[in-house]
Amino acid sequence: MEQKTNRLYFIDAMRAWAILMMLQGHFVDGLLDPVYRDPGNGFYSLWLYFRGITAPVFFTVSGFIFTYLLIRVPQTGLDNPRIKKGLKRGLQLLLIGYLLRLNLFGLFEGKLYSAFFLVDVLHCIGISIMVIIAVYLLTAGLKKWVLPFSLVGLTLVLFLFEPLYSTWTFTAWPEAIANYFTRSNGSVFTIIPWVGYTALGGFLAVLFKRYLPNKNLYPSAIWLSLILGLSLVYFSSPFFYSLYELSGIALFKDIVANNYLFIRLGDVLIVFAVFMLLRKLIIRPTFLRIGQNTLSIYVIHFVILYGSFTGLGLYRFFDHSISPVMAISGAIAFMAVCSYAALTYDKHEAFIKGQIQSLQKSGLALFMRAYYAVSELLIILQDRLLRFFNISKG
Repeated sequence: MEQKTNRLYFIDAMRAWAILMMLQGHFVDGLLDPVYRDPGNGFYSLWLYFRGITAPVFFTVSGFIFTYLLIRVPQTGLDNPRIKKGLKRGLQLLLIGYLLRLNLFGLFEGKLYSAFFLVDVLHCIGISIMVIIAVYLLTAGLKKWVLPFSLVGLTLVLFLFEPLYSTWTFTAWPEAIANYFTRSNGSVFTIIPWVGYTALGGFLAVLFKRYLPNKNLYPSAIWLSLILGLSLVYFSSPFFYSLYELSGIALFKDIVANNYLFIRLGDVLIVFAVFMLLRKLIIRPTFLRIGQNTLSIYVIHFVILYGSFTGLGLYRFFDHSISPVMAISGAIAFMAVCSYAALTYDKHEAFIKGQIQSLQKSGLALFMRAYYAVSELLIILQDRLLRFFNISKG
């Protein structure tokens, strides 16, 4: 099926899994009472670990999908139509990211709260798309291997030097710009190091595009992803500590002290291996549609959970106050509601957009009719005044 349509359905399935895990993760993390957050509890620690996998998978898959579409077309360089679409998409994600943090009540009072300038997933993915486009354009006229090596090189640089730049405060920068690089002001994600995961996704996309016609692609990709993923999870820390002992470079020791980037990268590769292995079993239309509508789901979940525009979200009323039973049942209902709403919108998207455009056209037509009516009235009034005072128009 994938070979015939040239679409990688396991990627859609991965994206569906990631967005659903994000929904339940945000719901449970924001509403569960702290007294139940026991790291010694096996179920809670397992949930916490898998919650940590969600964002790296989501970023990597986003980079994979965009890069795969970018390099799939025959045109290259600036002639590639995906360049314009990608830039538009990146700017759209930035705009939506800011709009979701907008508080209309504060805006009516002339206030723009500091939370508006915080950076989140959409901001980072929007910037990441533009970074991938920049790397693609810079390497367009070079050897074919330069693009994938540039992408994986960007990932390695960002991950290796994270202990250094994570201590930078960026206090001299405007807060709105600094929030893209530091979490000290409250940003959830920053473009460094998270662009690294999207770049890694781009690197994987180039490999898949290049070797997709090969019948042995999936068996080889599954084994390579599994072996490399397990190696990163279990042996990356000992490896960097060995480099520290051999070289005496403190950076390697600092990586070991907080080696979340490479370990999570290993988790991502393992998830890739699992979904590639199960690719023929997970082709379910509804599940795949969820993976193809992650932006709508994200927006809906943000409005319901965080109260975008109004501030009246679930966090405001149930912040860290519910039991595990309520958290689990509520998370399932939350995933179902957000997915259903997004898929319903997707089903009627063309009709909804048509109605909006009709309203816009009707509103514009009404405005123009009113404008011309007022103009005619003003002309008549002017003429009457001139006649009353016996003043010539000349």
